[in-house]
Amino acid sequence: MAQIKRALMVGMARSGMAAALLLSAKGAIVRLSDRKSREELGDVLEPLSHIPGVEYRLGEAPETLLDDVDLVVLSPGVPLDNPVVGAAQARNIPLIGELELAYRNARGRLIGITGTNGKTTTSTLVAEIFKNAGKMSYLVGNVGFPYSAIALDTREEDVTVCEVSSFQLETIREFRPQLSAILNIVPDHLNRHGTMAAYQSLKERIFENQREDDVLVLNYDDPLLRESATRAPCRVTWFAREGQPPGGAFARDGCILWLSQGEERVICDTADVRLPGPHNLENALAATALAMEGAVPAPVIRHTLRTFKGVEHRLEAVRELDGVWYINDSKATNVNSSCRAIESMTRPTVLIAGGSTKNEDLVPLARAIQGSSIRHVVLVGEIAEDIARALDQVGFAHYSRAGMDFERAVLMARSLAGEGWNVLLSPAGASFDLFRDYEQRGEVFRRIVNGLS
Repeated sequence: MAQIKRALMVGMARSGMAAALLLSAKGAIVRLSDRKSREELGDVLEPLSHIPGVEYRLGEAPETLLDDVDLVVLSPGVPLDNPVVGAAQARNIPLIGELELAYRNARGRLIGITGTNGKTTTSTLVAEIFKNAGKMSYLVGNVGFPYSAIALDTREEDVTVCEVSSFQLETIREFRPQLSAILNIVPDHLNRHGTMAAYQSLKERIFENQREDDVLVLNYDDPLLRESATRAPCRVTWFAREGQPPGGAFARDGCILWLSQGEERVICDTADVRLPGPHNLENALAATALAMEGAVPAPVIRHTLRTFKGVEHRLEAVRELDGVWYINDSKATNVNSSCRAIESMTRPTVLIAGGSTKNEDLVPLARAIQGSSIRHVVLVGEIAEDIARALDQVGFAHYSRAGMDFERAVLMARSLAGEGWNVLLSPAGASFDLFRDYEQRGEVFRRIVNGLS
């Protein structure tokens, strides 16, 4: 990457901070921009407090801060309709995202994983597989550390597993994983991307710079991804829970199998996968395909699938109290993800649902509730009434309202659950109505549950 003398960093969340530190380490003067003031950001800026050459221009419009700048870097949360984008383009100033910045400064093998649901679980599982294979394995992106935080530490022999969001893919230029995967595509973030076609196109950007000797792993059971395969410039392999792909990882007769060059081999029994639910079998299959394509020995994959416990905020068992299991699925921020969690419940369950809107159709959620082990729904947050209308539409009347009081929702769920039941937090909405992010929502759920007596 060419020497950058002065860069404008727009957005000072976690990724923005990491990018600013990387730019400074490369010798650039970094001009910081965020809509919040220095006082509002508080301790967020502490890592930069002893770094020379940092300019604080917080609370100012970023499009007015472009003088003498030779690079603009956007945090993933900054949309492309921000005025700074057009202003930079008008002045021919290069503009990239934090992900692209990190990629240009990193070494080693890169595995990029995107999709609507399952990214975090699959990325964490893949990183664990490579770690168990003896590799230095970094887990970055939407999970773990920002890519920029570890980019300068990577070596040629290391493996970086990057969970990639559609927001991050908006601003890539050269970003090229040697192994990539798209797990699934269902409606999400349409409040930002507008249409499903635009959303799918963004997801497909993960493979736009791949080459003939690179590999793209796709979900054979997803018709949209079969279509995506026709546009891939690299070799495509598959994973499938239901279908029989021409090659890749698939499930049949209670086994996970790997098919390559016409030869099948058994990796393990599907019952060996420790994580519950059909969606986690899909995640395990995707991880198996990536690992096999990455030349990881099958026994290492088998061992990891048998021992991997999952990730925080994704069907995370928090506590059992009075015969009731409390399950934290705060990362279910869209309808499809919550439907998958609902399908995983094998005991009578009280569901806590609701959050901020993503402009999704909520009727599929209501239908999933109607045909499942959900016995009652406690509605909370901005989209509570929208979910209630969807439940009315399908004839499911067993729901209660907790308004905008999250703790009340948890306590109501406790009062409704009997011995041998579950209480499942799976919101089907974003967290921004009541919380900073889904992680804070899950942490508050855990705190309330662990405080019950």
